[in-house]
Amino acid sequence: MAKRAWQRMLSGRRLDLLDPTPMDIEITDIAHGLSFVARWNGQTRGDWAYSVAEHSLLVEEIHYRCQPDTDPRWRLAALLHDAPEYVIGDMISPVKSALGKEYGEMDMRLTAAIHRRFGLPAQLPRAVKLTIKRADRISAWLEAIHIAGFSQAEADRLFPVPRGELIEGLEIRLRPPMETRAAYIERFDQLIGVIDSGRG
Repeated sequence: MAKRAWQRMLSGRRLDLLDPTPMDIEITDIAHGLSFVARWNGQTRGDWAYSVAEHSLLVEEIHYRCQPDTDPRWRLAALLHDAPEYVIGDMISPVKSALGKEYGEMDMRLTAAIHRRFGLPAQLPRAVKLTIKRADRISAWLEAIHIAGFSQAEADRLFPVPRGELIEGLEIRLRPPMETRAAYIERFDQLIGVIDSGRG
């Protein structure tokens, strides 16, 4: 018997993890899944897990602060930068390294399908990827210090230290999954609206 490589989503979509297609991607499934996936393997302070959806909202904001004149499509790409984790979970870097190339290949296939579903290029331009990665690592610095138990000295060694004005007013939000899910979908809708208005 062939091994099952698909997952049924709450939307009713059936996503093939080995051969995902844009038709099987729904933003509601992504937002729901990411709002229940914990960053830092759940090893964070607070009464609620810090979800990948919450992290993605923060990364999109940091990305905008780094590149305020950027194309709205790249802001959407920042919001979706961890979207594959709605089905493959958020694995810490040491686990990813141990799993090898198979994990990376699955992540790339899912990313390409998600990007195509929402009008982004399957492969982002290198400069865009680097800017999103920088925002991602600045977010990790903030999370490490504020909720993951790192000293600032440890975080400074592991992640880029952001300029003060870049992170002024930002907060690490811990809230119920349903609230984060709604905020994620709302931000997605706002960005899609801006992108669509630019095409018209």
